Amino acid sequence: MIGSGPEIAAARAGSPATRLLHASGDYRFTDRDLASIAAERGDEAAWCAAFDRHGVGAPAHVTGDFSVAVRASDDRTYLAVDRFAVRTLCYRIAGHDVHCHERADALVGPAATHDTQALFNYLYFHVIPAPRTAFADVHRVPAGHCVRIDRGSADTVRWWNPVFQEPREASFDDMRDEFLALLRSAVGRELATSPDAACFLSGGTDSSTVAGLVTEVSGAAAQTYSIGFDAEGYDEMAYARIAARHFRTRHHEYYVTPADLVTSIPAIAAACDQPFGNSSIVPTYYCAKLAREDGRQRILGGDGGDELFGGNSRYARQRVFDWYGKVPSLLRAALEPLLASRVAAHLPVLRKGASYVEQARVPMPDRTQMYNLVARLGLADVLAPDFLAAVDITEPLRDLRECYDATPAGSLVNRMLAHDWRHTLAENDLPKVRNAAAVAGIGVGFPLLDDALVDFSMRLPPSWKLKRLTLRWFFKEALRGFLPDEILAKRKHGFGLPFGVWMARHPDLSALAFDSLQSLGRRGIVRESFMTKLIGEHLPRHPAYYGELVWIFMMLEQWLRRAPPRVTATRPRLVTTPP
Repeated sequence: MIGSGPEIAAARAGSPATRLLHASGDYRFTDRDLASIAAERGDEAAWCAAFDRHGVGAPAHVTGDFSVAVRASDDRTYLAVDRFAVRTLCYRIAGHDVHCHERADALVGPAATHDTQALFNYLYFHVIPAPRTAFADVHRVPAGHCVRIDRGSADTVRWWNPVFQEPREASFDDMRDEFLALLRSAVGRELATSPDAACFLSGGTDSSTVAGLVTEVSGAAAQTYSIGFDAEGYDEMAYARIAARHFRTRHHEYYVTPADLVTSIPAIAAACDQPFGNSSIVPTYYCAKLAREDGRQRILGGDGGDELFGGNSRYARQRVFDWYGKVPSLLRAALEPLLASRVAAHLPVLRKGASYVEQARVPMPDRTQMYNLVARLGLADVLAPDFLAAVDITEPLRDLRECYDATPAGSLVNRMLAHDWRHTLAENDLPKVRNAAAVAGIGVGFPLLDDALVDFSMRLPPSWKLKRLTLRWFFKEALRGFLPDEILAKRKHGFGLPFGVWMARHPDLSALAFDSLQSLGRRGIVRESFMTKLIGEHLPRHPAYYGELVWIFMMLEQWLRRAPPRVTATRPRLVTTPP
């Protein structure tokens, strides 16, 4: 069922009755009694009963995507979002008042101040991970968490923590059949509410699977939408066409140009409720825009397949580094001085060996940030002194460690997957698609993140996700014969943007970027001297590599240039609690 929108009337103190302040999403109550209440008296009554009975554990009795806020009869306010924060919810506490809204910028006024630490975290991660937002005193509910607010004090509790069973053996045939049935059910649930839903189609395994299943389940040709680039090494349209021909979809294409970027970058940056630095938001926007202009109201993405079933190349790379820990200590003691010697620095093989050992000796998850752009260039060389002095540079890695250590999994691959559920999916990939679709004016769904599929993935043997160094082995083998062989064999790419390459060739795009960098340099966040060096030295030598850093800075500046914090047509929810 589709939950109520954010326009639900505000609840206020003085009434002992539990009140629903906000509910949004596509969800179902799994508790039989709560489902009966929803059927007989509506979702509002069911949500209220859930929090009255279970408190912070109420969301565990719901499946699907949702954001919800409830003022309970005990004068506490509860806010929660689904496992992956497909639906988002922000809040601000002002004394004993609680304001909540789906957007962070709807909770602040013209005198709002930015959270300096959050801006540092953006430069580090290219997004601002929850619970921080770009605004001081405005917080975002983290994925899979519930916030309980009592007399002005907030307590954030994880209501969902993935538990992996990690069997060593299983019946492939049985697991494959169950997997395929769950895939069809997940797509079927999306089509039940949006029969004419379109599909993103990058030509990868995930988007191709969704497109093929939409055709199969609906009995009609899926409407598929793809984006291309006229840039060597970036265009994946050939694979999208293979999938479209194979499944006989009604296929639509658009080639993004540098001129499109000049037009869309300021608009997309301003439309986000806080800085967002994933450059593939632009091609995702044009893909969603194409579908919306074609009359589609909803589009389905394949996000989640890599993170559920082991499809990202970093999983294999980290396994290689993890092997070093199994090397006998005596051998490591003899090897490491040799690799650190001056002789090794002049021999390519030994130099690579030294790099391998350097990375392998760093524990997870810190190892994943060894090539962090800003950190590798030197924080003191990149950031303005006053800005750097005002932030805690240890916070980003500390948050990564807390998430990684909280995962109850024995295998490296499952720990990496669960880590990515929070820091890749919930904080990066899903906001990218959600924001792009919102700017285009179209709804979006993620069938591969269906709760039943997620639960199934946690029962798979770890070796079926990463078989030696073979990525997503089970997913591909289960779909062999359904997906074209060319797509099963292709390397992952997606909607990567050739921004650095294009910027070096197109004057209008470089002018937009350089103007943004120079303006940001005057804000006291990044050193002006570093901006000069980035534009004059780094970028000409390695436009693709340093283009990513230019993009991150540019999108921050474009977002900061917005008019005062956005006031939306939907007012924030307010609940007043007694002192």
